[in-house]
Amino acid sequence: MTLQIRKISTRKEFKTFARFANKLYKGNPYYVPSMPFDDLNTFDKKTNGAYDFCEAEFYLAYKDGEVVGRVAAIINHKANEAWKVKQVRFGWIDFIDDINVSSALLEAVAEFGRSHGMTQIVGPLGFTDFDPEGMLVEGYDKVSTMALIYNHPYYPEHLKKLGYGKETGWMEFRLTLPQTPPEQHARLAELVKERYNLKLVKKTRRQIMKENYGQKVFQLINQTYCKLYGFSILSEKQIDQYVSTYLTFVDAKMLTFVENEEGELVAAGLSIPSLAGALQKSRGELFPFGWWHLLKTMFLKRPDTVELLLIGVRPDYQNRGVNSLIVVDLINIYREMGFKYAETNACLETNLKIHAMWEPFEKEQHKRRWVFGKEL
Repeated sequence: MTLQIRKISTRKEFKTFARFANKLYKGNPYYVPSMPFDDLNTFDKKTNGAYDFCEAEFYLAYKDGEVVGRVAAIINHKANEAWKVKQVRFGWIDFIDDINVSSALLEAVAEFGRSHGMTQIVGPLGFTDFDPEGMLVEGYDKVSTMALIYNHPYYPEHLKKLGYGKETGWMEFRLTLPQTPPEQHARLAELVKERYNLKLVKKTRRQIMKENYGQKVFQLINQTYCKLYGFSILSEKQIDQYVSTYLTFVDAKMLTFVENEEGELVAAGLSIPSLAGALQKSRGELFPFGWWHLLKTMFLKRPDTVELLLIGVRPDYQNRGVNSLIVVDLINIYREMGFKYAETNACLETNLKIHAMWEPFEKEQHKRRWVFGKEL
């Protein structure tokens, strides 16, 4: 049997690349399909602002003429400079259970890295933290989420056999939402609100766009996450891209902002109804009826689970309990909207602040994911 790794360049090849995982996991009850049109925009140099500081190549693996794997090779020069490393990233990696396939795909990424002077290969990582990252190493029998990667149990086993080790890790929690905010958060919220003259702010989608509030949110994210693993500061072009992609369709009731007495944004919490079921029904495609499943889930017939996309607090307001203001507000909103559970985003194992925030909740740590790496 003949195995080939081909660097892709045509629109047709990129469509094959974008849809491969959905084909590989067809029928898997835990996999949540990606949206190929969204992936194609991410891969396109014309629409993805990350190409201003990233280089990338994309590969498909063929065995006897059939696609059996895919991978992206990415060099984020801004992140490498910030973290003083020379890393090539592998992302969007999927493959059949054949170590010859996974080995050949990763070697293509490694060779791309060597040709650009890189000394280490790491992944799964995307262009930025807003792309899928981290390989699942626990929780294969749990339904995935829209924002995070699902993979077969054999994936990490392949990487270990190929000499890759753990670079960093994340945990995910499933929270049971209480009828009232936890007393610890409620008491602290009132205290910090008065002590620091803070106020909760709600905005309509129209206000968010008119007042450039989306840009303020992502500038806050830059400040909040700049010291977390592998993060690269978002450019103005990227911020405009993410605002138009995400903040124009979310339910504004599920967005909570905190301002200080000068009217500056110092904290934000963003969440959405879980889109897992809608994406599974639509198989990741908007047409012919995928758009309806997504619309219904967002605004008409909500699921019982909400996805916590992010909570960010400006560095000079951290360690003051400001996050409790957001938690209290969102818990009250979730109760009104009928949610019973919450899926956290991936939390770094070393981020003790975020773990402490979930401590008062009834919870299950049900997934874990790693970034793997090795020297070139």
